[in-house]
Amino acid sequence: MSHWDMRKLRLMNERIYLRAPQSGDWKEWANLRRNSRDFLAPWEPTWASDNLTKSSFRDKLRAYKLDWRSDVGYTFYAFSREDNTMLGGITLGNIRRGAAYMGTIGYWMGEAHAGKGYMTEILSAIIDYAFDDLELHRLEAACLEHNGPSQSVLKKVGFQEEGKARGYLKINAMWQDHITYALLQNDPRLSRRGWINVPPVTQVKV
Repeated sequence: MSHWDMRKLRLMNERIYLRAPQSGDWKEWANLRRNSRDFLAPWEPTWASDNLTKSSFRDKLRAYKLDWRSDVGYTFYAFSREDNTMLGGITLGNIRRGAAYMGTIGYWMGEAHAGKGYMTEILSAIIDYAFDDLELHRLEAACLEHNGPSQSVLKKVGFQEEGKARGYLKINAMWQDHITYALLQNDPRLSRRGWINVPPVTQVKV
């Protein structure tokens, strides 16, 4: 299956699955985001006034489809395998090929589902997809300095702290410093298959 086939792709883990956003998701997505607004606002860019409207959601879907087809970004919604409840979302974006083969991960979780270990499963699924299917070499992520839970989950799946980026992103209407993290394809990581240590690529002299 081509990696841009949005309609068929499912990334599974023990309790969750990931799939591309669909038009029928709008109501559940809007309700989850609305009910989690105070919980999410400190960690996200300021929401536009029409952010939760159906027309704005359609615009997002068009942008997601274009990103998938162009191989520059892959957005997924996360659902419970038990009852198909939407849990949150994750994006593997800003994909660069050429000499880089890297991408950036961003994610969010509905307040009602936070603190239950779901994001660990979500991240391990997207990491496997990035390295094993998209054949990327490096993944990057960044957290606000005071976002301890997000930093902890990144470390749990194998990301390593690399430094501090000043004024990295405009979050909650302010340019804020972030702690940067990265994971390489041959780093030890928490996979859908469990904790694995990927051997480095053998260099052959010719």
